Amino acid sequence: MSLLQIAEPNQSTQPHQHRFGLGIDLGTTRSLVAVVRSGKAQVIEAAGPEDTLLPSVVYYPSEGTAVVGQAALRHQTDDSQNTIISAKRFMGRSKADIKFSHPYTLSGADDTMPAFVTAQGDISPVAVSARILSALSARAEQALPDDSIEGAVITVPAYFDEAQRQATKDAAEAAGITVLRLLNEPTAAAVAYGLDKRADATERHYLIYDLGGGTFDVSILKLTDGVFEVLATGGNSALGGDDIDRLLSNWLIGQLGLQAAEVSLHDKSVLAQTAKAYKQALTEQEQVTVDVTLQGAHFAGTLSRDTLLSIIAPVTRRTLSVCEQVLRDADLSIDDLDEVVLVGGSTRMPAIQQTVETFFNTTPLCSINPDEVVALGAAQTADQLIHKRDNALLLLDVTPLSLGLETMGGLVEVLIPRNTPIPVKKRQVFTTYQDGQTGMVIHVVQGERDTVDNCRSLGRFELYGIPPMKAGFARIEVTFAIDANGQLTVSAQETTTKTMSEIDIIPSYGLSDEQKEQLLVSGFKYAQEDKTARSLIETKVEAERELLALGSALNDFGGLLNDDEQQALRTHMSALQAAIDAEQLTDIERLQANLKPHSDAFAARIMNQSVKQSMAGTSAADWS
Repeated sequence: MSLLQIAEPNQSTQPHQHRFGLGIDLGTTRSLVAVVRSGKAQVIEAAGPEDTLLPSVVYYPSEGTAVVGQAALRHQTDDSQNTIISAKRFMGRSKADIKFSHPYTLSGADDTMPAFVTAQGDISPVAVSARILSALSARAEQALPDDSIEGAVITVPAYFDEAQRQATKDAAEAAGITVLRLLNEPTAAAVAYGLDKRADATERHYLIYDLGGGTFDVSILKLTDGVFEVLATGGNSALGGDDIDRLLSNWLIGQLGLQAAEVSLHDKSVLAQTAKAYKQALTEQEQVTVDVTLQGAHFAGTLSRDTLLSIIAPVTRRTLSVCEQVLRDADLSIDDLDEVVLVGGSTRMPAIQQTVETFFNTTPLCSINPDEVVALGAAQTADQLIHKRDNALLLLDVTPLSLGLETMGGLVEVLIPRNTPIPVKKRQVFTTYQDGQTGMVIHVVQGERDTVDNCRSLGRFELYGIPPMKAGFARIEVTFAIDANGQLTVSAQETTTKTMSEIDIIPSYGLSDEQKEQLLVSGFKYAQEDKTARSLIETKVEAERELLALGSALNDFGGLLNDDEQQALRTHMSALQAAIDAEQLTDIERLQANLKPHSDAFAARIMNQSVKQSMAGTSAADWS
């Protein structure tokens, strides 16, 4: 008997021509896939119910093929070295950046993304993620008609930088998945809750508190006339339920009378699973009975929700600190928020819900399964994209850090400030510094400081073919463009010859959470120091440009000055150069002012000669 595909009334005008877009939540500890069918977003279930919420785990045995999901998770205790868990924490990050605890042996240079050393060779975090994505894609292909899947919206933490987003796209490409868009997880949650459909106010503010297994994100969204704008975002790409399990494991080790250093990695892994089971039991119970034996030591007792709350305080404090920073970035107070939304499996914990409710003085919104809400929102977004619906929600994400380029003196010229809504394109015109300059190096940087040395370098490229002319006459238009996926492209074009060069900014590694925090904090901490340093550098650069221009003019038009006038001009120029070399701001400004009457008089003579030459051979009648 064959099956006939049907659709509900008013849901599809052509039920035989269905096109589907997947919503994939590629989580640190769990992943799942959803799709919109008959107008409703729904999770695609696995053949084995335990794998519907697919453990983000891949096991690489010494013989045979790699195993994904629940079957792989079973090997965590007996072969932890070859059982890769939480690969998302390693995505797009350099080996030197990975300072958190893990049981793996990593290979590769310190300044590149590492690989896991397994029985099947070195496996990159991208390859691990590709395996997980392939399993989800295969599940969707079995559940949907042949050749009906057009692509997927894949969610990422809002604070993922360019390298981490690119690594996610690379994993999808390796899995054979067309990426329709990378969507920030908090934004996906807002879509799932249908917050855009609230009609009781013209402008509302929502805070999305997303605590998953291995990452934490906070975003503040503003809804105005159907447009979702991310006002500010923050987070920690190495903070989540795994850390809660670790804290609880350490508490158990302490109750056993042991020191963490005395416990092997294998025993810690076993204990983490035990701690996780107690944590999950406390979601339904006020207290649980604890019975643990390790290395001949034994502990029996009880664990209550209140005790758990005190144990995990280091994690909750860090999450609330991020919330405070994001509120400051958005220039909002707690009272300005209309709703707080909980996302991520770790927010199932009553301890987390209690902490959030107390801090924000409101009952958070958590009616949708926090494990599924991100995938459901991604599926709705994918459906909107492939069907190009007129009433599709407009989503405006933001850049997490400022982006700019290096100018003379090692200064940063910011083209796209932090928390700018994306997609975005910004242009700015620059010029040459020296006479006859025919090339230029474009150095792209990221950060909140005024000098290049205190920011992060993203990439460099060169522009050649600039027509040789006097310094300051060439016009080079530099464009920074960030697409909806957060991908940055920088281009430079000389406006006369249309000579152009560009680069896609794809760093080999991403920022660690410590680096991200440092870039933001240092921007505030050293604001006054940077202002003073920038003033000195800008004054030096301007003075040096003036001296270069005067030197060039003396070579070309020195005959317009007598010997005394030339000597006076050169004396003031030498004094200014000495002040520049000594980096004395007040002396540079004073000597520039002393030089100005001499340079202005020289410039007037040059102009008068040019006018006389242009007027030679003409009469007043020619101009009447």
